[in-house]
Amino acid sequence: MSSSKRTRLCTEYYRKSKTCSSNLRGCLKRDRPRRKCSTDHTSMDKKYNRVEREEVGENYRTCSILPRFTRNLDKTQIPNRKRLCKLTSSVNQRSSSQKVVSNCYIKAVPDEVLLQICSYLQEGDLCSMAQTCNRLSAICQDGCLWRSLYSQVFEMANIMIKTSEGVYVKQEPENDLSWKRSFRTLYHAHHVHPTTAKQKKLNPLQYTGRKINYHETIKEALDAVQDDGVIIVHSGVYDEQLSISKPVAIIGAAKSKDDPVVIQCDSSTVVSFIAGSGSSFLGHVTLKNCPNGESEVIRSGCVEVVDDCGPTIYNCKLNSLASAGATVYVHGRGARPILSKCFISDSENVGIFITDDAQGTYEDCEITNIKLAGVWVRNHASPIMRRNKVHHGRDVGFFIFDYGLGYYEGNDVYNNRIAGFEIRSHANPTVVGCKIHHGMTGGIYCHDDARGEFLENKIYSNTYAGVWITSQSNPTIKNNEIYDGQQGGVYVFGEGKGLIEGNNIHDNALAGIQIRTKSNPIVRCNRIHSGLHGGIYVHEEGMGLIEDNEINNNTLAGVWITTGSTPTLRNNRIHSGKQVGVYFYDGGCGILEENEIFNHKYSGIQIRSGSNPCIRRNKIWGGQNGGVLAYNGGLGLLEENEIFDNAMAGVWIKTESNPVLRRNKIHDGREGGVCVFNHGKGVLENNDIFRNALTGVLISTASFPVLKSNRIFDGGAAGIEITNSAGGVLEENEIFNNRFDGICLATGVEPKLSNNKVHGNRREVEQAIESCRCLYQVSGNTCYPMHDFYRCTTCGTSDGYAICVSCVKGCHEGHDVKFVRRDRFFCDCGAGSSGVLCKLVSGNCWSVASRTQAARVASGGQTETSAQEVRDNQALCVS
Repeated sequence: MSSSKRTRLCTEYYRKSKTCSSNLRGCLKRDRPRRKCSTDHTSMDKKYNRVEREEVGENYRTCSILPRFTRNLDKTQIPNRKRLCKLTSSVNQRSSSQKVVSNCYIKAVPDEVLLQICSYLQEGDLCSMAQTCNRLSAICQDGCLWRSLYSQVFEMANIMIKTSEGVYVKQEPENDLSWKRSFRTLYHAHHVHPTTAKQKKLNPLQYTGRKINYHETIKEALDAVQDDGVIIVHSGVYDEQLSISKPVAIIGAAKSKDDPVVIQCDSSTVVSFIAGSGSSFLGHVTLKNCPNGESEVIRSGCVEVVDDCGPTIYNCKLNSLASAGATVYVHGRGARPILSKCFISDSENVGIFITDDAQGTYEDCEITNIKLAGVWVRNHASPIMRRNKVHHGRDVGFFIFDYGLGYYEGNDVYNNRIAGFEIRSHANPTVVGCKIHHGMTGGIYCHDDARGEFLENKIYSNTYAGVWITSQSNPTIKNNEIYDGQQGGVYVFGEGKGLIEGNNIHDNALAGIQIRTKSNPIVRCNRIHSGLHGGIYVHEEGMGLIEDNEINNNTLAGVWITTGSTPTLRNNRIHSGKQVGVYFYDGGCGILEENEIFNHKYSGIQIRSGSNPCIRRNKIWGGQNGGVLAYNGGLGLLEENEIFDNAMAGVWIKTESNPVLRRNKIHDGREGGVCVFNHGKGVLENNDIFRNALTGVLISTASFPVLKSNRIFDGGAAGIEITNSAGGVLEENEIFNNRFDGICLATGVEPKLSNNKVHGNRREVEQAIESCRCLYQVSGNTCYPMHDFYRCTTCGTSDGYAICVSCVKGCHEGHDVKFVRRDRFFCDCGAGSSGVLCKLVSGNCWSVASRTQAARVASGGQTETSAQEVRDNQALCVS
């Protein structure tokens, strides 16, 4: 059978050809030229000397005899792992007297048979056979051969490679050569395999041909291995305490997940990296510290790293049941371990304890169900911790205290019984891009002069506040998202400080930020929105600088300031709240400067209960219940604000409130400008009150404000109206171009008037009476012009129904009509609410003489008094 037609072995690992066989020479044990099989021995190149020619001739004879040998050799007669060198030697002896044949009969042997022969060889024999010819070299590189050898020697299902960082990692093979490369990397390792070591001592001949060192214990291997050597620990449980004082690599070779490599100790720390261990490696093992009940209580754990040691601990499971100490204890200057992809669980002490200037990198680990903190960092220790999961701890997740430092990035911290991060006692960590959530107490807790930077974290769904700051702590909380807290977002109390900047705080059950008890943080450039409570709540003498924030769509007030608090709010946008914009009550004070406060369901600002804020240069608009409301003894200074486009009065002052309004612009209100009623007071000085839909300033119900040097103009009703036993002081005001009179006084009011300029008002009420029109045609039912108020007893109208003087003759001629008082009202006759069809509204009219006669219908004294009041008020006007 010719070589061109023979069938070749087709396996998932064997995809070789003559073309690729030349690329495999670099993987051979020796860099020696291979000779191609030839049918003519005399055709060899003449440049080789005689010694080389004889050596090659022996290889040719081996190739020519192997097929005959294999054809006559029964499969069962081949001993397991028989060495090829013995086979080759016996064949050479038999063929030494034979004549060199002209044909190489190995070409006739199928690949399957050659592969089967190679499967019985050890690694050294395979490398020797690969030197004979290109075809055997290609077969000897077959992946299935090296995979079988790999699993027999190392008892691992996947290859183990060494990365450039010195980490031994399990991975799937990239190609057939991966098995051989990994085999070569680990070939000179010391093996800890108690069963094999004992068998080798009893029957050493069985293990000839392989230079592999087997040991019964890990300590024995540590004593035997050289620096930078490798120890492979096979599956089993090893009761040992290891002190590593040389740079070595200890690799666990577990057969499966159900048959791990376990190293345990019941009296002290399982593995200690001490001086001299350098950059050692420990990986793929399970470490257990499990003291028995009779053991003395000592500090112990699974791993200890001391000064100037930098081991790599990779893919290990760690569990310590010792009641004192830590599962991983790193201490001392220069301690820089790398802990990667480890699983620390069910420990009765601290998970990882880093202290005394220690450092190190801890990444991709999982720390769960720890009795104390998952991680302790103290005393100037500065670890780097990335992408760890710290969860379901029975205490805090990360506890950084006593000047602890560190960089914590991308960690997932959740479901811990206390906070995710607790920072105290001058600790100053940097926490970046972490998820801190579902804490049973809170997310981040800074206290006792703590500092730290918390940047771009997600803090959510914690039982209490997302961030707590207290006791002179001064952290930086920047660019985080803090949301879905079962209480507040950020809670600053007990003289806490801090910079809270650029955060997105939303959908928390209580206030987005709460400041109390003399705390004084800086709150800047945050978005505080969609809270189920208020936006910012400052109380119990809280302070703080609150500037450039966007506060909107909160269920209660955008900002609450109460109980002696004195914050400064500057350049904030407070809008679209479901209640008040800024709410001062119970002695709340503070400064509001240059804020935009708009579109709230209630008023933009409310001041009550002795509160006394200073409100300057703000824009307040779009309130559905007014711009500013001062009531129940509210005080305050309002200066240079612009208050406009509010649904009700721009400023309400009532119930013993006494604010000072100075140099404000109050305009374009959908009702009045300023309304003072129910014993309200206040000082209005140098304000511009204009273009409001109703009265510029309304003073009612026993109120007594002071109006001085104001300009009240372009109003949709009167300039100033005083009614219901109210009074006040009106000095040097200029009142002009209003729809009705400049100053309208109801019956019985006696304000103090001095040097007011009242001119150019349109007086549409008087014009309507003169033109015999019902006042309802002037006011509608949305405006209350001040004029004489009549009641028709014939028609049975009650005290609540008013009839204007025009309707007295035009609609109620011959009726018993009585003058009630001069006051603010619209005509119910014209509105049709009195039950009488108004003839004037329907188009009928009557003469001026009839109107004059109707004015005499009322009782003489009252009518004369009313006319006299009209003349007196007209005398106040200056054309």
